[in-house]
Amino acid sequence: MNPVFKQLKQELDRVQSLFMALTLFDWDSATQAPKESIGLTSKAIGILSNEYYNALINDKVKRLLVQLEGETDLDDYEKAVLKEVKKDYEEMELIPADEYQQYSELVSNSKSIWEKAKKNHDFEQFAPTLEEVIGFKKKFADYTIKAKGGFSSRYDKLLNDYEEGFTTKQLDEFFSRLKEAIVPLVQMVVEKKDKIQKEYATRLYPIKEQEEFNIFLTNYLGFDFNRGVLAQSAHPFTTNLHNKDVRITTAYIEDLMESAIFSTIHEIGHGLYEMGVDDTLTFSPVGGGTSMGMHESQSRLFENNIGRSRAFWEPLFPVLKEKFKEQLEDVSLDTFLIGINKAEPSLIRIEADELTYSLHIMVRYEIEKQFMNEDMTMDQIKELWNQKYEEYLGICPTNDAEGILQDVHWSQGSIGYFPSYAIGTAVAAQIYAHLQTVMPLEQYLREGKLEEITKYLHEHIHRFGKTKNMQEILKDMTGEQFNPEYYIKYLQEKYTKLYENL
Repeated sequence: MNPVFKQLKQELDRVQSLFMALTLFDWDSATQAPKESIGLTSKAIGILSNEYYNALINDKVKRLLVQLEGETDLDDYEKAVLKEVKKDYEEMELIPADEYQQYSELVSNSKSIWEKAKKNHDFEQFAPTLEEVIGFKKKFADYTIKAKGGFSSRYDKLLNDYEEGFTTKQLDEFFSRLKEAIVPLVQMVVEKKDKIQKEYATRLYPIKEQEEFNIFLTNYLGFDFNRGVLAQSAHPFTTNLHNKDVRITTAYIEDLMESAIFSTIHEIGHGLYEMGVDDTLTFSPVGGGTSMGMHESQSRLFENNIGRSRAFWEPLFPVLKEKFKEQLEDVSLDTFLIGINKAEPSLIRIEADELTYSLHIMVRYEIEKQFMNEDMTMDQIKELWNQKYEEYLGICPTNDAEGILQDVHWSQGSIGYFPSYAIGTAVAAQIYAHLQTVMPLEQYLREGKLEEITKYLHEHIHRFGKTKNMQEILKDMTGEQFNPEYYIKYLQEKYTKLYENL
């Protein structure tokens, strides 16, 4: 190891340790912390965030980064860490320490305020907090744009945080192409939606039995409970401390059994990615997923391309029927498969079908782009949300919980994240098409050999962490960079086949 890099690594170990502590607080607050703990806990998070800031932004780290720029014997790992830390340092040093602490305390409090507002179906309870979050995000983006340039708008800056290299211009073209392909398919399924009956889905499925099946499912998919945890939260999510401590959550609804199943599968996809990062990279700035688009590709691949296929459910459906004998007594595998793949416009993103899902993302993309680049009141943002749902999906929320309050992301400051879901969904289809050419994919699924699929993904995607970007990974694995046409072809073939004989 380069001696100068070794000095930097000692500093980064402290940074990483403080980040782990903050991650644990975030996990605890979302899963099991007492409701009244949030006030003092947020104060502690603010203080720890200040320590985290100072551990990274200081003269010693800056000096070491400058020294390393002139070193000629860095290996690939050291170069990747230097690139990642330099990027983080240059952006964070522009933010005053007191503002960073204030923002950290705000988003720590924000999630619990959002949860209460959602429970009460009342956006007004959350609106002042959201306004503060947006204000900070605008201010921080302006700091970077003013100092470094390189972005045509605040929103472009935020997009780059999650999907480096993507711009609103590229996303406008991407979403325009998706909309052009998806809308005719949506019109077709809307005309036939009443021909698919899935009354079984809204029968009562006791939470305890759902938990038992989801634990079985988590094991079945290869999530290692010696290195991971499955818990419950208001909104399913994945977090990790390193590749041997990966934590996922799901949410159970008694009369909507499919919700937990596919939320769990989705989060398992994220979890397998983090568990697959190479041991030499974990607990470092390059020890996680390379981008949120690539991360979402893994969750969406398992949730949809694999998780809604016949081959996947052939060995699993008998297990599900055994767990819910009474509820599924009159339900065949064919009925179940048509049910879990039924497409129709709906209000809730995380429960949306594959076909209409990207329309939900387009709504959020258009809204985020507008409120980050323009001045908007909270009432205007809510009104725009309802208008966009009417425009894109032909339906309007009847309350705030199924409308503007349905997602946790904005409460956490994750503005600019949503497009990664659509990018990831398209990447998942590209990877799925590739997997079909390099292995007997359906045979593995029918035989329950999920480990063969995961092994391939570990080898070609997961182990690299952030040492390779999404485009490099795709090119090396599939022979071409990001190509959304695979996603469009997948949707057209799947839904034409599913609905043509109805």
